[in-house]
Amino acid sequence: MIASIVEIFSSIQGEGLLVGERQVFLRFAGCNLCCAYCDTPGAQLAPPRARIEKPSSPPLPQAGLGPFPPAFGELPNPLTPSDIAGAIRLLIRPQPGLHHSVALTGGEPLLHADFLTRLLPMLGELGLKAYLETNGTLAQELVKVIEHLDIVCADIKLPSSTREAPQWENHERFLFALAAHEDPSRLDFWKCVITADCDPAEIGRAAQLIASVDAEMPLILQPVTPTRLDIHAPSPRQMLGLQAVAKRSLPHVRIISQTHRLDGYL
Repeated sequence: MIASIVEIFSSIQGEGLLVGERQVFLRFAGCNLCCAYCDTPGAQLAPPRARIEKPSSPPLPQAGLGPFPPAFGELPNPLTPSDIAGAIRLLIRPQPGLHHSVALTGGEPLLHADFLTRLLPMLGELGLKAYLETNGTLAQELVKVIEHLDIVCADIKLPSSTREAPQWENHERFLFALAAHEDPSRLDFWKCVITADCDPAEIGRAAQLIASVDAEMPLILQPVTPTRLDIHAPSPRQMLGLQAVAKRSLPHVRIISQTHRLDGYL
């Protein structure tokens, strides 16, 4: 079993409820959507070679870390689960316990659900939790891997921000799949990326949809970090108004920007 990978690297989580945690990022190639604000458009297609962070050698004695920014090597795509687990093992070896989890990102990781059923047990053997970043549209694929997941961060794609077709029915199925496989030890939360074009009615609909399945589910409103000239960030006043709309249905609504972009991390 094989999958095409864009990159593997170590950095901090800059979004959602785990902001600031150190993670290994495993970026899969390919996505079933094409959001206007996508900050990783290069992950839409599989590159011929995967970019792999090299382990620090020798590590700095006071921290077990190498230079910043780190050095990278390459491996030819596609990779096997053993290829990926081996690369991650080398990356975390200089300082065991430094990394909280592996962030499965993309692209859309659930396009590789069968592959993940082989890979995730290997990562568990390395002592790493599994953090899934997903667009929240592939419920059947989620069910295949959910027993191996420790954190699920799912996006609700707002049509006014994505400039794509609505995904409400797919999001509803995904929500019910999460609820049907509820695990008190797993952290689940939802996120909406907000552009200046965001329709408040869509935020209200998203919050109502989540509340209809789990009223205690956290929702993160994330102001977009513009990557195109025609994508604009919302104003602080706009974000506060959207938070107020969402809190009519959900008690746990936070505004969290992409902190890794602000602070200069990878």
